[in-house]
Amino acid sequence: MLVDGKRIFVVVFGTAIIFGGLPAAAQTFSTYRCQDGSEFVAAFYREDTRAHLQLDGKAIALPKRVSLSGSRYAKGGVTLRITKTGTTLKRGKQLTECKVQ
Repeated sequence: MLVDGKRIFVVVFGTAIIFGGLPAAAQTFSTYRCQDGSEFVAAFYREDTRAHLQLDGKAIALPKRVSLSGSRYAKGGVTLRITKTGTTLKRGKQLTECKVQ
């Protein structure tokens, strides 16, 4: 019987790897604050080309779209554009500049 907390963690972690793996860890996870006062969290995962946003209390996965410069993710009237010069969030016709907190 294992009593030591470190050993229990190693056994649980090792078992998880053997029997199905662990959930993918976020490669990039950032909180943005926008000029219109809105905030959102964006996560980008290694094995996933989508941008995962927590926006207005909802989780949204935005597929990556073709872009001539930077990265663009869009779905259902929401567009996230990340370029060297800045980040914009568009919801419907409303466009706002955003910065990482």
